Amino acid sequence: MRTLTRTTTEERRRLPLSTADVVIRAVEGDTADERFRGYAAKFNSRTAIGNPLRWGFYEEIAPGAFTKTLQEGDARFLIDHDSYHVVSRVTAGTLELAEDAVGLPVDSALDTALSYVNDLKANVRNGNITGMSFGFYVLKDQWSIETIDTSEGPVEVEVRRILEVRLIEVSAVAFPAYEDTEAELASVASALVSRGDKAAIEQRARFRPELRDLLQLVGSDRSDQVAQDTGPEASELNQVESEPGESTRETSTPETAPADTEGTEPAETTRSVQDARVIRMRGLAARYGLPAASS
Repeated sequence: MRTLTRTTTEERRRLPLSTADVVIRAVEGDTADERFRGYAAKFNSRTAIGNPLRWGFYEEIAPGAFTKTLQEGDARFLIDHDSYHVVSRVTAGTLELAEDAVGLPVDSALDTALSYVNDLKANVRNGNITGMSFGFYVLKDQWSIETIDTSEGPVEVEVRRILEVRLIEVSAVAFPAYEDTEAELASVASALVSRGDKAAIEQRARFRPELRDLLQLVGSDRSDQVAQDTGPEASELNQVESEPGESTRETSTPETAPADTEGTEPAETTRSVQDARVIRMRGLAARYGLPAASS
């Protein structure tokens, strides 16, 4: 079992539609004064992040994970994680967040002077929006290995228990957890960078090679901290495997380099390869909603 304390990129988790308990309720029977209520997170509820049997893991949130952040933070309530659609805010006195025995309940005022708040109310009543999500940074987590029974026999899986987070926002959402594999991959990449364990990364990359590219994007601004935390080997966390033939073009010596019939300087060839990599990484960043690769 291993406990780590790090901050990396923002992660997001969504509650299944059946457990978020989203409702619009009148205050003391006054239909003119309504509030949004629901759960953005629930404790000890195990969720599969990716495919736990191959390239993912199971995850659960420990009671008390929000205690410190609720005392110090200033979270917002958004719609589908869109910062343009701010419904309420803790310091404005319009958003109430507090831990209870179940998880993280949300109680928000609804200002109908905002057109999208009226849309939110209608969507909740019509059953179009029934889920909740929250955006956070993991400050402390714990990884362990468990054995589960499958149709093919016992299999070892990893379990991530989140012990402390820094809460950024909570959101009302239309879709349940992980509607597509791309979102799962991005979440796995963020967690692996936070963990800083190269062996765990390589183990999963055997099944999903694109994780190496995602790790480059997620961890591009973490290389110094990871190297400091876990030693020189961890700096490889941010390396992307070369495309076929790429390394030979970048590392060829004058004696072994192929003749350049067009008179292109070696530096130009290297630069073109680097440009192609940057373009590819930026495309991945846009596809997976991650920070753009730098040149």
